[in-house]
Amino acid sequence: MMQGIYQKLYQNVESDREQLLKINDAIYHQPELGNQEFFAAEQLTKSLREAGFSVEQPYRNLATGFRATYDTGKPGPTIAVMGEYDALPDIGHGCGHNMIGSIALGAARALAKESSSLRGKIIMLGTPAEETNGGKVVYAATGVFDDIDAAMIVHPGSKNALGSTSLAIDALEFVFHGRTCHASGNPEDGINALDGTILTFNNVNALRQHVTSDVRIHGVITEGGKAPNVTPDLAVARFYVRAKKREYLNQVVEKVKNCARAAALATGCSLDISNFELSNDNMKPNVQMTKTWEQHMRALGVTEFKPLDLQAAGGSTDCGNVSQKVPAIHPSVSITEGKDVSGHSRDFASATITDAGHEALILAAKAVACTVADLLMRDELLDLIKTEFKNNQ
Repeated sequence: MMQGIYQKLYQNVESDREQLLKINDAIYHQPELGNQEFFAAEQLTKSLREAGFSVEQPYRNLATGFRATYDTGKPGPTIAVMGEYDALPDIGHGCGHNMIGSIALGAARALAKESSSLRGKIIMLGTPAEETNGGKVVYAATGVFDDIDAAMIVHPGSKNALGSTSLAIDALEFVFHGRTCHASGNPEDGINALDGTILTFNNVNALRQHVTSDVRIHGVITEGGKAPNVTPDLAVARFYVRAKKREYLNQVVEKVKNCARAAALATGCSLDISNFELSNDNMKPNVQMTKTWEQHMRALGVTEFKPLDLQAAGGSTDCGNVSQKVPAIHPSVSITEGKDVSGHSRDFASATITDAGHEALILAAKAVACTVADLLMRDELLDLIKTEFKNNQ
């Protein structure tokens, strides 16, 4: 039974090929930063409505967020595919999010066309601002995944990769307030806010010796004064603090905050501490669900994969917050014909509209559609996935 459904899903994606590639390329040529992706969201939701999805937009107070639902009318699970579509400043779609949204769209439309053979609900979640504030963080925190059984997203990359863990991250901003004076004429009257930020960096550098090797702390000074002969009364530093596990990250974050508090005490500054972006939790990829994805990629002719890595963690993603709520995966599909091309680059952005990028988009949409079909129809598989998720909590 399922083999017949897979073949029909392949055909459904192929029948949408022209539309999917057109939308992918249109979003590439009109890049929008996080929470400003009005053109991209309009392109995706228009196509979903045409396919019979009911669309909620804005969603959870995110103007460019959306939830598209196709109810087969038969009792069953609710499975979500997630699409991103925000770009990077100056670079455009250097992370390939135009492809991520288009892959999810292709899978969702293919599944809707096969609804007579499926059961349950098919969801496409439009998730804005992955590069900054993280729409998935908002969704996870506001109960969006409470009625969803599993979720997945596929990212373009240089290699076909089954996924990995990610680092939990907090984004800290330290604002030091001092008192201006003439830096040479009456320095005794000043309180130097810039000294507070510099001491914070020195304190953090001392802290680095006494944290586990997975921790990453990196920061910049975004404001530090205007003229060398005026003692700065305002200075601002921003840090990303990352660790493999959320529980340990919380401990490290408190230590980093103490680095800033000590610097404020030493310099006589007052200090404001805040988060300038929403926090991401660490990714917990579901192994059984990953195996299902791999099987469908192999059926489509892919033979080489970077294996699932449950130890490596370099970057961070708001999909980590999703994986704490429901079983989730975040594999990658190669768009660079075997060449290593750095992400967050113009070269990588360009690869999303090449023939190789287009073929990868169609391939991934087929594999996503088949994976979701399995989760909708194979109770024993979904039970295994949920059991694994429960055991990993």
